[in-house]
Amino acid sequence: MKRILSALLALAVLAALVIVAATSKHGVRAIYAQNGCTDATLTGSYGLVFGGFSVEQSGPVPFDGEGLFAFDGAGNLSGVANASQNGGPFQFNYTAKYKVNSNCTGDAVSTNGNDNFAFVIVGGGAEILGTDISSNTLNLDFKKE
Repeated sequence: MKRILSALLALAVLAALVIVAATSKHGVRAIYAQNGCTDATLTGSYGLVFGGFSVEQSGPVPFDGEGLFAFDGAGNLSGVANASQNGGPFQFNYTAKYKVNSNCTGDAVSTNGNDNFAFVIVGGGAEILGTDISSNTLNLDFKKE
């Protein structure tokens, strides 16, 4: 009886290993960068949430917020954000010129003295993930309305 149980257990383990080996090489999907993006890929209103740190003389302080922004499809970005810097709330306007590369990456350069950021477009323009490339350490997430 012990021998039969050992044989069945060994057979079950072997079957599980075969299933795992057969499915694991096909379980990871290859990811490719999107192509064909232009400035016109970004049009309409986007909600934004951002968070990170503002670099001050005293050291980094928490900086986060949200806002509503509009991309015009021709390289212009504008919006208003509600923010908190080290616990102090305030509101600010943001305007920028943006450029989208064909591989769906891009950058926005502020036209009113605020921060610049680099970004990648995902979901055909449904979402934009960005990183501040100025003095602050911020991550940004735009979602199309």
